[in-house]
Amino acid sequence: MLPSISLAQEIGLAVLLVVAIVSFTGLRHLRGDDRFPHAEPAAAESLPMIPSQRGRAGHPMESVELTEAEKQAFAGLVRTIPLH
Repeated sequence: MLPSISLAQEIGLAVLLVVAIVSFTGLRHLRGDDRFPHAEPAAAESLPMIPSQRGRAGHPMESVELTEAEKQAFAGLVRTIPLH
């Protein structure tokens, strides 16, 4: 027993210590064992349901044809962007 603190403070300190130890071991368990890192699978092996890219053109529904006025407005907007 510590002579300078009350019994309630000692009990609170003990409970706090137990909670800290349990939290530390729980977090350690959630993180897994870092001593033996597992090899990451390649992206193509782990995600076969995602299709590969089709190329520069992309899907026809993913592109929009701009009018000449829209092209000029976009060009004007790009010119206003500072390049430094």
